[in-house]
Amino acid sequence: MNTQSTTLKLAAIYNILWGSFIIFFPFFVFDQLQMTRPIYPEIWQCVGMIVGVYGLGYWFASYDYKRHWPIVLVGFLGKIFGPIGFAQALYLKTLPLEFGIILVFNDFIWWIPFYKLLENTWKARSH
Repeated sequence: MNTQSTTLKLAAIYNILWGSFIIFFPFFVFDQLQMTRPIYPEIWQCVGMIVGVYGLGYWFASYDYKRHWPIVLVGFLGKIFGPIGFAQALYLKTLPLEFGIILVFNDFIWWIPFYKLLENTWKARSH
C-alpha cells in the first residue's frame, strides 16, 4: 500500500469513527467543554453523518485517488471552510475557543496530506 492510499484510508477510518461517535453521543463534546447542550442534537448528529459519509468517500478514493480526485478536493475544501466557519463563530462569540480542539484532528492535520494528494494529481494530469 502506498503513502497516498494509506493517508486516505486513515482519513476514512478517522472520519467514520468520529462521525459515528457524534451520532451516538451527540452531547459528549458539549458536556466535556461545559457548553450548553444544543436544543436540536439532530443537527449535530447530521454533522456526524456527513463526516462519516466523507469517510466512505475517502475509502473509495484510496484505491485510485488520481481518478477520484473530486472526492479528495471536496474533503480538502471542507477542511478549509470548517475552520473559516469556526473563526466566524469565535468572532461572533457563539462558540468558545476550546471548541477549536476539534479542528486540530478534523481539519488541520489533513491540510498538508490532502494538498499533496491534489498536487500529485494536478502534476500527473498536466503531463
